[in-house]
Amino acid sequence: MIRNRAIRVAATGARLLIGAAIAVGCVVAVVAAVALPWPGVAAEPAQVAVTPTAGDATLVCAGSFRAVGRNALDAAQQMPAGTPDLTVDSSGERTESTLEVPELSDTPGPQRFIASAEQGGAPLLAAAEAITLASDDLTGLAGAACREARTESWLVGGSVETGTNDLIVLSNPGDVTATATMTVFGLAQTSTTQLVPAGTQISVPLSSIAAGTQDPVVRITAAGAPLRATLQSSLIRTLDPSGIDLQDSAGPPSSTVVFAGVQVLAKSADTPLTVLRLLATDQATQARVTVRAQGAAVQSQTVPLEAGTPTEVNLDGLEPGVYSVEIEGDAPMAGAIRQAARAGAGSDFAWMTPAPDIHGETYVAIPGAAGSRVHLVNSGTADATVVLAPASDTDSGEEISIPAGGDALVEVDADSVYSLASDETIHAAVILAAADNALAGWPVWAGAAAQEPVTVYP
Repeated sequence: MIRNRAIRVAATGARLLIGAAIAVGCVVAVVAAVALPWPGVAAEPAQVAVTPTAGDATLVCAGSFRAVGRNALDAAQQMPAGTPDLTVDSSGERTESTLEVPELSDTPGPQRFIASAEQGGAPLLAAAEAITLASDDLTGLAGAACREARTESWLVGGSVETGTNDLIVLSNPGDVTATATMTVFGLAQTSTTQLVPAGTQISVPLSSIAAGTQDPVVRITAAGAPLRATLQSSLIRTLDPSGIDLQDSAGPPSSTVVFAGVQVLAKSADTPLTVLRLLATDQATQARVTVRAQGAAVQSQTVPLEAGTPTEVNLDGLEPGVYSVEIEGDAPMAGAIRQAARAGAGSDFAWMTPAPDIHGETYVAIPGAAGSRVHLVNSGTADATVVLAPASDTDSGEEISIPAGGDALVEVDADSVYSLASDETIHAAVILAAADNALAGWPVWAGAAAQEPVTVYP
């Protein structure tokens, strides 16, 4: 009896030892399996890059320059001060029409051009306009490229100071009414809505939506139909008219902003002539600003930006010449650069907006104004070859080599359209500078109908 019990105890102990050993082994195996890489099956989703068929290209011009305050009985009434000279050309068939301007009676509206796509290819279309005024209340040179309508636009160079008359001009080339929401960034953020009927152009005084806002920046979002937004500016110092400008809307905010065609006509020891206005749209950041001339950095500084609050930076001490400005940050930024011909009353000014990327071929329109040049900037790491040729005779083009980080300044004929083709991504701007200290300029944009490839997942 005792012997049988001893045998059962020994058997039970053996089973416990074997069970414990098996348990330990299982734990070790599981730990080792987790630590070692497991063979897996990963299926990459099917995808294909598709370039959408190019559509028609539509450009809308700014139209007549508006004078405010000429009617002593109605200070808010607007009158046409002059019609810009227009230059346009396209690679194929195009149609032309005009928009209605209820605020300017008996005055032809701004022109709308549509270039038709041919055989699936994107049409090349460019138009630009310039106007010179010399009256008791408006003097100077203003110019801008005709651009496509957008659902979002940024106007950076406005002012509501005494002596300024700035107008937000909204054009609706579509067939349905658009609702424009204008959001003003300053010490406080405010929003206003405005209806823009189909096929019409209206204006909104900047002072009516941004009163008391220093260095305002306005974001315009369109619902119902895209809008073409421009900013018309004029300045009077005491009783002397001191410049006019047409500023196109800037592109979407980006952490990297490049300006081409920044003109310095004179050097001033006490009055800032070149001023950069920046806005960090989403979050605070440090903006690293570098000014370059002929590929060499001539000025650099770091500027702290608070989210939603515009900041102005004086780019002082620059010698007369043409510059590029590169800005890098860790958050999206919108900006523009104000250029003044000289200090004091009777001068002229112009706002330059950022120059977008250009790669491939696009058309560039040069209006009928003196001192026309194209500034080409290569901010990349590879040398670029650019061919600039009259659109009517591309075989007679000029080949321009631009080293990485360099630039080139090319004289062009007034009242002409050029084909600009580049094998690398570059930035470009059209600049005008007359002998009487008048200046204007705007960036060159890629073709309105060009389509980027879209990744499709079946």
